Amino acid sequence: MPPPTSISYAFILQKAWPIILANSAVPLLGLVDTAVIGNVGTVADLGAIAFGALIFSFIYWTFGFLRMATSGFIAQAAGAGNDSEIRAILGRALLLAAFFGLLLISLQQPIRIVAFSLLSGSQIVESIAESYFSIRIWGAPATLLTFALMGFLVGLGNSRQLLLVQVFLNGLNMALDIYFAGILGWGVAGIALGTVIAEWCSIIFAGWLIYTSLRKTKSDTETFWPWQRIMDAARLLKTLSANADIMIRTVLLVFSFSWFTNESAQFGNIILAANHILLQLISFSAFFLDGFAFVVESLVGKAIGAREKNSFDIAIQRTSILALLTACLLATLILFFGDVAIALLTDLVSVRQTAKELLLLPSIYVLLAFGAFQLDGIFIGGSYTRQMRNASVISMLTFMLTWWALAPTYGNTGLWWSFIIYVCARAGALLLYFPKLRNSTFLLTSHV
Repeated sequence: MPPPTSISYAFILQKAWPIILANSAVPLLGLVDTAVIGNVGTVADLGAIAFGALIFSFIYWTFGFLRMATSGFIAQAAGAGNDSEIRAILGRALLLAAFFGLLLISLQQPIRIVAFSLLSGSQIVESIAESYFSIRIWGAPATLLTFALMGFLVGLGNSRQLLLVQVFLNGLNMALDIYFAGILGWGVAGIALGTVIAEWCSIIFAGWLIYTSLRKTKSDTETFWPWQRIMDAARLLKTLSANADIMIRTVLLVFSFSWFTNESAQFGNIILAANHILLQLISFSAFFLDGFAFVVESLVGKAIGAREKNSFDIAIQRTSILALLTACLLATLILFFGDVAIALLTDLVSVRQTAKELLLLPSIYVLLAFGAFQLDGIFIGGSYTRQMRNASVISMLTFMLTWWALAPTYGNTGLWWSFIIYVCARAGALLLYFPKLRNSTFLLTSHV
């Protein structure tokens, strides 16, 4: 854990920029997928990509706890200087990831039935999206294992290795998507196949990278995989409890985006496609903001493990200031230059025009979203997962109430404003619990 005086703005930026580059590769992949299909496909193809991305966002980010819970526990163990527990935490996370990944493959048929019964797209859009699903599901174990490994890297604050893994994953994915869908003309199926191949290649690369690093730094006398620690009943229960809380929180978060996309379809394929493109701009911005949230996760967790309250306060204050400035810049870029991005993403004139007319709304969303991202990072670093779960319920209820009040009268604009109010409610609900986290986190040994 760096001393409080060393947690300078320069130190935070040094940690954040590789994470920002790594995270920006994720929405960049979505932008490439959208651009390829937007220029060689039809409105139905673009809508199918929106639905396909929606389904797998819901499926995979349901298991986002594999990244978030892992990073909090890893950071606290690192702050306490407990190397063998770091490897044990990683072992538990990998076991859970492998189990859930194989479970998703075995349950793919009922998942497919449920997913498409809940969507409200046109018949051709859903038909194309089903072909995407039938290919993409085979990457499930690799995706969830990657979540666990990335949680490990975030928890240690190892941002450069995180960047290497993300660049490898998304760079390979983009190259394969362009080749399969753009050059070979395989369309949506080519996008799905490229993603699956990239996911499996990347888990091999990331696993080798982390194993090699841990072998070099191992200084304790326990075996590399300390199975007695990994299978310890109390630690397993703590891990499962935290994972369950974050899973509920993540399901509700992904549900909000799913609801937004599904309700967009009620206004027709053009609105659906336009909103999907604008969500790509939000995703790109969100991963920039997550760069600072990831840094504060590691710093807060290490401060808790080392019992350094001053470091805790300084880390939160300085990362939040930088996140706010970044949000202001991103919102400005979307508002004044978003039309350029839209033109690159699709040559469909009706979709371009509709998206351009709505640019103010995603810019407001991004400006106000930084608080929710920062507080998520703080609570993950502190392993205050039950409070995150409760806050997600409060904010989801707020979203549904505002959608019910605004969408029937104001249509797609009302849907956007309910979405904006929702991201503010996420931050507001977490702020209710923050004083308890700060006041008790250095007095308690268990935070779950």
